[in-house]
Amino acid sequence: MATISLSQGSTNFHHPNNSSVVEEIGRLIRVHKDGYVERPQVVPHASCMVPSRLDVVATDVMINKFTNLWVRVYAPSNRQFSSKLSLLVYFHGGGFCVGSTSWACYHDFLINLTRVASCAVVSVNYRLAPENRLPAAYDDGVNVITWLKQESLKGTVNELKWCDFSRVYLAGDSAGANIAHHVASRLVSRPVFSPKGIILIQPFFGGESRTMSEKHSTQAVNSALTLVASDTYWRLALPMGSTRDHPWCNPLARGAPRLSDMRLFKTLVCVAELDILKDRNLEFTSFLASLGAPVQSIIYKDVGHAFQVLHNYPMAQTRTHEMMTHVKAFINP
Repeated sequence: MATISLSQGSTNFHHPNNSSVVEEIGRLIRVHKDGYVERPQVVPHASCMVPSRLDVVATDVMINKFTNLWVRVYAPSNRQFSSKLSLLVYFHGGGFCVGSTSWACYHDFLINLTRVASCAVVSVNYRLAPENRLPAAYDDGVNVITWLKQESLKGTVNELKWCDFSRVYLAGDSAGANIAHHVASRLVSRPVFSPKGIILIQPFFGGESRTMSEKHSTQAVNSALTLVASDTYWRLALPMGSTRDHPWCNPLARGAPRLSDMRLFKTLVCVAELDILKDRNLEFTSFLASLGAPVQSIIYKDVGHAFQVLHNYPMAQTRTHEMMTHVKAFINP
């Protein structure tokens, strides 16, 4: 198996000319005028090892060594189930610019989701912007689906042998939810795999006109996204010179993939009450419903963006467990 890189970018801010910084988001990323990108490892990374007491196994699989596209596959280890498992293809968040399948917060979250929802999970480590602007992440997503199609025929990954490949769901949070949506829209016209449904957790959408939840947003302690950071992520992720009404950012903008195609998939939208994206998420859900798409939204009270991986306050843990039970019901009707 090819070597899998568990990090992207540098470990510290150490560019010799800090005055050349043109974009910066907290301690997560700096972009310099000369194109140099720094990503300090402020979030711990985790190997694919899982404590045996959790009854979950995980393995890393390289899909394309040239683009460093790889996945981490999770599955229950107790094998105490009477039928095959649903399969979630999961895309992590991070504004398209930061984050990794190997981030410990995602590793822990997906271990627990595998346990609670009694499913298998394929977590995708896609290419990041600004080095690889959109649609690179969408391309990686489709390539993973193509690999899964081949895997369903070959059966080379042990953790996937118990999966029902007719019950594949695309899922993700924040930017990962955006990726899940756009990968699904591409699959409509490609005879690769038809997902059974889509799970969008606080999907990262935007637009030039501000929503009420954006206009009146405050710097909530328990939310991982600010309006300033959101705008910066979009500048770094979209093609150069694009506005936030680019179809990849604004699903309701002219030229966006036809949302009527989403009638082919049932969709679950998980919304955080204190998230600046709340109004966009609800507007997206309402529009899908108006087209007759099978969509439902659930609002999680008193939590902000990325609550499911923050877990730095008690309410986040409670709401995360609630969301996992909703996901279980969605994929195992």
